[in-house]
Amino acid sequence: MIKHRYSRLLLSLLFVSVGAIAVSPPGNVIKPTRGTVDALNGNTLEITTRQGEKLEVGLTDKTKVNSVSQAKISDIKPDSFIGTAAVSQADGTLKAMEVHVFAPSLRGSGEGFNPFESADGNVNTMTNGTVGKLVNTNGRTMTVKVKDQEKTVIVPDDVPVVLISPGDRSLLKPGTHVVLFAMKDEKGQWVARGVSAGKDGITPPM
Repeated sequence: MIKHRYSRLLLSLLFVSVGAIAVSPPGNVIKPTRGTVDALNGNTLEITTRQGEKLEVGLTDKTKVNSVSQAKISDIKPDSFIGTAAVSQADGTLKAMEVHVFAPSLRGSGEGFNPFESADGNVNTMTNGTVGKLVNTNGRTMTVKVKDQEKTVIVPDDVPVVLISPGDRSLLKPGTHVVLFAMKDEKGQWVARGVSAGKDGITPPM
């Protein structure tokens, strides 16, 4: 089972249709597990993490699986519901490291602004909200409405953009790249609350 030590994750992590995005209480860092599927045996997902560790994670009927497919910067439009891992800049803006555009049926997933552990291990930010004003320059600059506040996000041209859509366990084949979140159940066993699976060989950039 998972041997990683997570920061305290609220039992009410919102994975209604979030997949790779979660909500944690203020001051807690969202810490995903990233890896490649080795096998799916019944309700047990076996993966090898990017650090080479072998893990077994339980799946339940409440585990949400989302598909991550290739998109492009032009898919980010006004009123799109998006998420972005980003770095805070001195002027108060956010510089995106990746952008995921949610399918319409996943609108509202994980809405919020939270600290997030990126793939490089650094703690940055995760913003999920609705695109407002969008300006095309070198890349794109957009405002993102997050509940009662707005964030200005700069999206460089070379930033990966993906589409997040509802998926199912058929995506969890050997070799599939995944990002997942797990927490202990009432028996003390690790179970996945949400899994984002790369489609057609894609590695989720989150």
